[in-house]
Amino acid sequence: MTSRFRLSRCWVLLPAAAIIFFLTACGVAEPVAISAMAPTAQILASPAPEGPLNVVAPASFPGTPGDADGGQTQAALASPATAPGDSGAPSTASSAGTPTALSQLPAEAWGSTGRQSGASAQLPVTPGASTGQPDEIIVALPTSAGPPAASTAAAVQPTSQPTAAKALPPIPAPRDGPGGLPYPLTLTKLNFGVVGHLYYTDRQTALAKAREAGITWFRQQIHWRDIEDRSGAYLWGDLDSIVADVNAAGMLLMINVTRSPSWYTANGSDGLPQDPATLARFTGALAERYRGRVHAILIWNEQNLAYENGGSIGPDDPGHFVEIMAASYNAIKAADPGMIVVAGAPASTATNDPGTAMDTISYLRAMYSYNGGMFRDYFDVQALHPGGSANPPETLYPERPSSAQGWTEDPSFYFRHVENQRKVMEEAGMGDHQVWITEYGWATANSTPGYEFGNQISFETQRDYLVGAIWYTFDNYPWVSNMFLWNLNFTVLQREAGRDPMNEQGSFSIVNADWSPRPAFLGIQQAIADVRSLQP
Repeated sequence: MTSRFRLSRCWVLLPAAAIIFFLTACGVAEPVAISAMAPTAQILASPAPEGPLNVVAPASFPGTPGDADGGQTQAALASPATAPGDSGAPSTASSAGTPTALSQLPAEAWGSTGRQSGASAQLPVTPGASTGQPDEIIVALPTSAGPPAASTAAAVQPTSQPTAAKALPPIPAPRDGPGGLPYPLTLTKLNFGVVGHLYYTDRQTALAKAREAGITWFRQQIHWRDIEDRSGAYLWGDLDSIVADVNAAGMLLMINVTRSPSWYTANGSDGLPQDPATLARFTGALAERYRGRVHAILIWNEQNLAYENGGSIGPDDPGHFVEIMAASYNAIKAADPGMIVVAGAPASTATNDPGTAMDTISYLRAMYSYNGGMFRDYFDVQALHPGGSANPPETLYPERPSSAQGWTEDPSFYFRHVENQRKVMEEAGMGDHQVWITEYGWATANSTPGYEFGNQISFETQRDYLVGAIWYTFDNYPWVSNMFLWNLNFTVLQREAGRDPMNEQGSFSIVNADWSPRPAFLGIQQAIADVRSLQP
């Protein structure tokens, strides 16, 4: 549906608005309350938009000039810490007030700075103008954490019995962060990435296939335990070549750090470290070594699962993760203020069992409320993992349940569970931080216990669901600015390692074991191109 048609709908509302204004001015009707920042639950109750959203950011939304915020909470580190609003990190702002992005993202990705830097206008909209990155690296995203215009209209309450909209914590005023860059760092456009593996495989083909699909971000997981030895020395090994090859391919790189050395954990596992300063030292060294060549660091992965956390999960663990994030944030920003720091995504689950998992919503609430909400000062982006199972992307339990066989009777099995997670962010006053979906996908037929839902999904259905997820995100989630597909090439890795070709990891792939494209590859290739064509 064209923007002209959507605009014509707005004209239909004008006479009604004029009548309401006249009646109100004459004292005939009660004032009508219109919420400019409706809560997520209210947004979801509105009809789905008929085309790409075109949301104008309110004056208070981050990325527009405004008052600087203060009162930062300091993290406990072995060395002096610097919170986002402080000036301890070296400034990268130019004399004209335009920050130089050390991690070489196009300038438009950052938005504008607060008044501290003297900026008074948006940065130039010229992707890759001075960074050498391809023009297609960043694609357009509606730049607001608020609801679409249709949802704002839906917030109008009946004049006979006005109902107050649910109050949300205020969006913090824009402020400068490390290096004079805005805090938090945000992207102005929807980006597309993929989770893949580049160690000891045909790296050039993997990167070529990603680019062929229109993907511009690559997420590579690394194991901290494989890089740091007991002496504290770092053995970077093949990671140097991976970073160089991703850059040479013209792609942006996010490194996902997981797996502690056993001597840093409380029980000798490879879960989260006992002392946050140990991971901060490593992530700071990582950011320093690859300054300007790694563009984002993702701290951990699905840490609400017991085995990712260190063998068990308890009520104190979300707060411990916040302390880890704070320490690593400060260390990374001291090395490269322009690097995007991404908070690890909890797994999408409803399980509460110390030996298995803490449910997603409880984990996020505990994380955001810890120590007076200190977390808001120590991350740029929140990673989230929606569910999927065999459920179409537009379905959600209980209001629109799927008709798939099994794995349907809880929101955690659905792609749209990301909305429930986002609502927790907004309720905690962290709606100015964007979301990156760092894993989404649908399994096809496989032989792995627990993933039997994939046996309901053909390659063509996988394509349709992935394409549907891209469009649903584009049309409904202006707060999502990056989507990482799970996964690119695990079929190839299974073949190269002689493993079971029917393992669930390969069933999520978009290429076959011989690198030939599955229908999903061709589907997302077209969807990404179409989304790009709709954005400036």
